[in-house]
Amino acid sequence: MNTPDHDILDTPARATEGSATIEDRRRERTDVRRLRVVLARRFSLLADKAEDETIERRVRDGVELRGATPWILMSAILIASIGLNVNSTAVIIGAMLISPLMGPIMGVGLGAAVYDFGLIRRSFANLAIASAISLTVSTAYFSITPLAEAQSELLARTSPTLWDVLIALFGGFAGVIGATRRETSNVIPGVAIATALMPPLCTAGYGLATGQWAYFGGALYLYSINCVFIALATVAGIRLVRVPVHTFVDSRTARNMRFWLWTVALATALPSAWLAYQLVQQEVFKSRALGFVRREFSQQDTHVADARVDPKTRRVEVSLIGVPVTQATLKQIEGRLSSSGLPGARLLVHQASEENGIDVTALKSSLLSDLYRDSQDALRKKDDELEAMRRRLAENAAIEGQAAAIAAELRVLLPQIAAVTISRGYRIEADDRKAPTTQVLLQGARRVPEDERARIEAWLRERLRVDRLDVVFSDDAG
Repeated sequence: MNTPDHDILDTPARATEGSATIEDRRRERTDVRRLRVVLARRFSLLADKAEDETIERRVRDGVELRGATPWILMSAILIASIGLNVNSTAVIIGAMLISPLMGPIMGVGLGAAVYDFGLIRRSFANLAIASAISLTVSTAYFSITPLAEAQSELLARTSPTLWDVLIALFGGFAGVIGATRRETSNVIPGVAIATALMPPLCTAGYGLATGQWAYFGGALYLYSINCVFIALATVAGIRLVRVPVHTFVDSRTARNMRFWLWTVALATALPSAWLAYQLVQQEVFKSRALGFVRREFSQQDTHVADARVDPKTRRVEVSLIGVPVTQATLKQIEGRLSSSGLPGARLLVHQASEENGIDVTALKSSLLSDLYRDSQDALRKKDDELEAMRRRLAENAAIEGQAAAIAAELRVLLPQIAAVTISRGYRIEADDRKAPTTQVLLQGARRVPEDERARIEAWLRERLRVDRLDVVFSDDAG
């Protein structure tokens, strides 16, 4: 069988091309393996991992609630309750830093990860005791505090969403990674602040003390989210760092454990997902409503004095001043609500015109007049302060100019004087009252009789022309 000449000529070229392709593939596989090695070294959790016994000892030591720990917990709860009551973020953060609640939660996670059911039961028991103590203390505080109004820091713990789930999950994961390192770090305090275990318990205590069950339920739900997902993150972290199991379990027990972990996670997260969806819908409605108001009521002689949006009732309330908008125009504007992404919304418009006693021009003039008057008052106050400073500077300059002459005259009256010090300052009384004074220190003066001291003080007061004068006679010659 004859082979065409061009096939014979192409055979070496094809072989060369095939070998080049194989070489390229080998090079690509080598590069991929090298990249994998680099990434494995960079992100390995085993590089600086502590010994397994050290990890377990750290977590187990934080589980027990005995000795000083309950007292620390009660102190932290009181601090957090006061912080929520007075709306102080710094105080709340301080309470979270000293809270011992992370220990039992991480104990539950470690027990689930290594199948130590005794540790799980002990951790649950200590967590229940800690939660009961916290609720009792916070309820007692909010029952006796005279500040009964719910502040913004407290209200923020009553409506948990899916974002709180993510915070607890990633915060717990960071916490367990920090707890498994050879060197201790500041990760655990940061996790305590991020996941905020204390404020929900205090808010639940506020709900109990005031009978506001919506606050109580919302805060307990947020606390449950934090506990569940910190524990689940601990399970994941312990297994990632390959802490060995304590008890051999069959496949059925392992499946049951995974089933219950997933069930608890989903049962805890699903309501928060729904609440997060509702929150997003409310924010979208509010943004669209405010944009609609700006767009529809931006007229030359009509001004929006106030606009309030209630996403829950889908009500948009607008207060207008200036030339009134006719009912026909309002009907047209209301008809455009649906096309603006606000179906089912109710528009309530309150109008005040010149006929009803409000003149826009007069209102502007009044505002400018108030602004001018406030500016004048501020300038007058500044002028008074500057005048007072000028007087004090003039008095200091006068004393400085007279100091040498007064010292010479004093040496004539009291030749034993070694040095004279004249200074201006303030005298602070026991009740913190402050008054300007002039002080004269006479050094090297021997014991001067009382009548002579009185004569010298009277002379100095007249010479310096000051109302308040303190004269100190010192035996120290300097």
